[in-house]
Amino acid sequence: MRTVNIACARSTAIKGVAALLLALALPGIAQGQAGGGQTQSAQAQDRPLNADPAFPFAREIEAFAKANAASPPVEGATLFLGSSSIRLWDIAGSFTDIPTVNRGFGGASTPDVLRYYRRLLPPTAPRTIIVYVGENDLAAGASPDKVAADILTLLKRLRSDYPRAPIAFLSLKPSPIRWTMWPKMAAINQAVAARAPTVRFTYLDVGSLLLARDGLPDASLFRADGLHMKPEGYQRWTRLVDNWLDRVAPATAAAEKAS
Repeated sequence: MRTVNIACARSTAIKGVAALLLALALPGIAQGQAGGGQTQSAQAQDRPLNADPAFPFAREIEAFAKANAASPPVEGATLFLGSSSIRLWDIAGSFTDIPTVNRGFGGASTPDVLRYYRRLLPPTAPRTIIVYVGENDLAAGASPDKVAADILTLLKRLRSDYPRAPIAFLSLKPSPIRWTMWPKMAAINQAVAARAPTVRFTYLDVGSLLLARDGLPDASLFRADGLHMKPEGYQRWTRLVDNWLDRVAPATAAAEKAS
């Protein structure tokens, strides 16, 4: 099992890095021949190695505003907030017994979520909140201390705006393509988890659910990019989050299931 997972992890990581390098190099070569080599280096700076390839997200932010205006407010919803790991999650299909709002957008870092904070919130106060963000910050070069501080800033802001809503932070996840970052991710997880009682949120360890018996990321749970999860990975997240929701908001869950 260990040999298989190491091979899968290494193969996926090599393919992912090669694809990213090719995507960065080709536009720079074409434009560099016409007007110098500055474009290529500017692109490399804007799109650091291992950064989430899902971009841009301006249209997604606009879509959230349109959704708010076009549909009646969802009362008592669970808000899912964060990056593409939230965006690609079939929230409505995974949590059929509760109302949900998905506010994940691809490539989002924690500063991005803070920047668009007000535009990400639903019109009515959510009953519960699930947050996954921070992974892209680290991939873009931010230090673990900075990432943890930004995550806590976001969680404090949510706590201030929604003092009675249970909030859960999903730990940063290991993945084949970002496995070398795992020690830093673990440090961020530890720093954020330590503040959970003070800021009043729940820390949910979703990372360990994605590891195989050999301690490496289980490549069978990830897409070909080695970064985003397949439905099988999300099923593991869903079970953990669903159990948490049943504990913190049992009245809502029971009412929905009875209807």
